[in-house]
Amino acid sequence: MRVLKGRVWSFGDDIDTDAIIPARYLNTSDPKELAAHCMEDADCTFVEKAAPGDIIVAGKNFGCGSSREHAPIAIKEAGISCVIAESFARIFYRNAINIGLPILESPEAAAFLKEGQQVEVDLEKGEIHEIISGRRFTAVAFPPFMREIMSKGGLINYVKEKVANQKSGVRSQESEVRSQESE
Repeated sequence: MRVLKGRVWSFGDDIDTDAIIPARYLNTSDPKELAAHCMEDADCTFVEKAAPGDIIVAGKNFGCGSSREHAPIAIKEAGISCVIAESFARIFYRNAINIGLPILESPEAAAFLKEGQQVEVDLEKGEIHEIISGRRFTAVAFPPFMREIMSKGGLINYVKEKVANQKSGVRSQESEVRSQESE
């Protein structure tokens, strides 16, 4: 998995799913429409300022509130490459993995990183590096299967590929058996 690089956008504690994607926009499931309103209630100019690859850094309990998948979808579609927080609401954590949005828990990084700083994130190693100061932080690295889910763009793509590979393997075995039978 590649190293992510981006500018930090900083948010505080208890950023709930309504701040990430306000409920008034949940009448759509179009990722681009959701992205247009990402973080709108926390910072109404966020989408205008954020650039593809940027990174959200927040305090504790990021993604609390309702269990809507719309929240990590809005963040990912807005071009945010990663979210680093002191802690995540468990349902947000799982939804983020399911849709392929990398997230890292690192209380030290969340406390140190400020808006505008440039960071590099190595998801495989669980390392966060603030470029100017040289400070490095660790987060729990994802196990290989979770990195694979994220690299495939989420759980649905991961499962589709697994099923296709299994079907392909079964077809190959059936062809091999037919070939042996015709000999």
